[in-house]
Amino acid sequence: MTFTRRMALAAALSLTGMVALAQPVYGPVRLLVGYAPGGPVDTAARQFAPIFSRELGVPVQVENKPGANATLAGDMAAKAEPDGRTLWFAASPTVTISPNIMKKMGFDPVRDLTAVAPLVIYDNVLVVNAALPVKTLQELLAHAKANPGKLTYGSAGIGASNHLSGELMAQKSGTQLTHVPYKGSAPAMNDVIGGQITMMFDIVNTARGHIASGRVRPIAMGSGKRNAALPEVPTFAEAGMPGFDVGGWFALFGPPKMPAALSMALHAATMKALASAELKKAYGDAGFEIWQASGEAVAKRTASERDMWATVTKGITVD
Repeated sequence: MTFTRRMALAAALSLTGMVALAQPVYGPVRLLVGYAPGGPVDTAARQFAPIFSRELGVPVQVENKPGANATLAGDMAAKAEPDGRTLWFAASPTVTISPNIMKKMGFDPVRDLTAVAPLVIYDNVLVVNAALPVKTLQELLAHAKANPGKLTYGSAGIGASNHLSGELMAQKSGTQLTHVPYKGSAPAMNDVIGGQITMMFDIVNTARGHIASGRVRPIAMGSGKRNAALPEVPTFAEAGMPGFDVGGWFALFGPPKMPAALSMALHAATMKALASAELKKAYGDAGFEIWQASGEAVAKRTASERDMWATVTKGITVD
């Protein structure tokens, strides 16, 4: 057992006071990702895995399990043994949006999983085609009201977070916007650049290159505060739409009934990994904000955001 692993377990035991429940992780850890290789979630997981492995003192292997609207990985985690050897590197839409729109979901993210630790918070930015004659949110909404139904917004698919972000913006502003779903955010962005559609919400990490090149124009940051990677872009609240926050996050979830001491040990190792210089740089370069909080905070945020999206998603279903 490595020194850092012993320290993580000691920290967990001192917090819980339950020495009898101390259960170190024996053997390799499967880090499940519900998306195909190469996307932002997969990339973040692969950056995290070796640092997490170093803190735990055991191998950590990323396993891509795409399918079922990214919920297949969560279903596998919910049915795994609660020994700390199967964890889910989850993106928030899968635990806050999918439960509201999927006709059949094999698990309840709040009831059937253990929220182990937060990872990062990410921001979405609203961008428009560079030729559109608007520069601010108010100009965009005025243009939309003058042309009801003619302005289009792309998404990664029906029920994706950028689909529902556009739906929420339309609801809050009283505008008629036309949704155009794609099979992924990349083709949607290509059509924003090409002028086939008007706009879309996209994660800062992938949008900022197109913004820097002038191929799209940023309008507002879909989160409660400005992003350090795009400091000149105002938030929706600053642009005149208070209460609009559609930022997302990544977190670690494990099977239900995980012993408290084990969950705390995994949480401690996660916090140490996030504090490393390597991850601070990698995640900072990607426009992510390190999220330092408890597993309980992740569980509470999951439940509250699931309730928030329930009102936006009425009438929207996916298989």
